[in-house]
Amino acid sequence: MSITPESVKQLLSSEDLGDRLRAVNQIRELEPAIGFELIQSAIGDRNSRVRYSAVSQMDTLGTQDLQLSLDILRDRLLHDSEVDVQAAAADCLGALKLSEAFEDLQQLYHTTSEWLIQFSIIATLGELGDPRAFELLKEALSSENELVQTAAISSLGDLGDVQAVPLLAPYATNPDWQIRYRLVQALARLDNPEAKSILEILANDEVDAIASEAKNSLQSV
Repeated sequence: MSITPESVKQLLSSEDLGDRLRAVNQIRELEPAIGFELIQSAIGDRNSRVRYSAVSQMDTLGTQDLQLSLDILRDRLLHDSEVDVQAAAADCLGALKLSEAFEDLQQLYHTTSEWLIQFSIIATLGELGDPRAFELLKEALSSENELVQTAAISSLGDLGDVQAVPLLAPYATNPDWQIRYRLVQALARLDNPEAKSILEILANDEVDAIASEAKNSLQSV
């Protein structure tokens, strides 16, 4: 059976959860403009799995109408009852570079007790590319959650503000090799002499993956 807008609409209105989840996946096969229209119905579904799957497609479909996407994602970010849906909304706001949502992201980071939401917000700020994110990312480096810390390191690299280099320097001796690896990737995006100096140290790291990544980065800076 071929996938058509009508067949997807029928599945989206089914009482069966499996049908509605299948419909969300089939939206990927449709023209983006049609997919954007249909995904809005799925984002309002009563089941959180359907809403999560639908919101997760907004990073691509959302380009069809950025203002409407901002309204939809901001609503799910602030008002959805499920943490994973809120986190997915944060991811997509960054992917679509919707800087208008920065203050919402900042406020939610400070008020939520859910680490997954905090992690998604910090991880998406690098993609968002808003200079106002620097102070929040600086704060996230002090998070008690190492995943949030690691996301902050990566996002500071993505943001490209060389003021981050002195803040990141202490992580060159962090006992967690994954944090040192993320540090190398971040420093490679921060093109200044101090970043290069730290990369030269990490090029001799005891972990081969880190040393190799640092050497490759030095060849490109």
